[in-house]
Amino acid sequence: METPGPRPALLVGLTGGIGSGKSTVADRFADLGVPLVDTDVIAHELTAPGGAAIAAIREAFGPEVIAADGRLDRAAMRERAFADPSARRQLEAILHPMIRAETMRGIAAAAQRPYVIVVVPLLVESGAWRSWLDRVLVVDCPVEVQIERVIRRSALPRAQVEAIIAAQASREQRLQAADDVVDNGGDPSLIESQVHALHARYMELAERTSDAPR
Repeated sequence: METPGPRPALLVGLTGGIGSGKSTVADRFADLGVPLVDTDVIAHELTAPGGAAIAAIREAFGPEVIAADGRLDRAAMRERAFADPSARRQLEAILHPMIRAETMRGIAAAAQRPYVIVVVPLLVESGAWRSWLDRVLVVDCPVEVQIERVIRRSALPRAQVEAIIAAQASREQRLQAADDVVDNGGDPSLIESQVHALHARYMELAERTSDAPR
């Protein structure tokens, strides 16, 4: 695996389907002092008012996908992308190189730390990410739990939530790609012990990698 520029001993990609609880798990790692580079946060920054991607998005899709305050109207863009797959690919062509560049900057900034968690919602769907991550950590839960969580937090109609899930990798595909799994299908209090165990494992792997001849 190669990443341009400096990097820590271990890069762990954190992923999971919508409503799986990726942010909750990422926050538990952050509580342990682990640096996070969250591609979803980066994407929101790029598409905020004055964000680096706004001009290109406006030129590609017109002002109707830009909200009154200058940010990307995510609902309008989501509707456009689901209706027209080529629109989604066009948006990805604008955003993905920018997200990747910012991700590399975040990784380089934490190069002296043992390991970094890189949060990538669509990691399994995009082979490009997997090629330079050392491990893939999947946050897993049953599909029905995903649906209930997303409806509860976003007030989206069930049919739209199901369409979003159908457009992502399946639960089986994510688990097949996983090196490690956090089970978030039940009691949220069980996340803590799983994250602590993984943290100890990753620190051990990072130390072993640092000591290995290069």
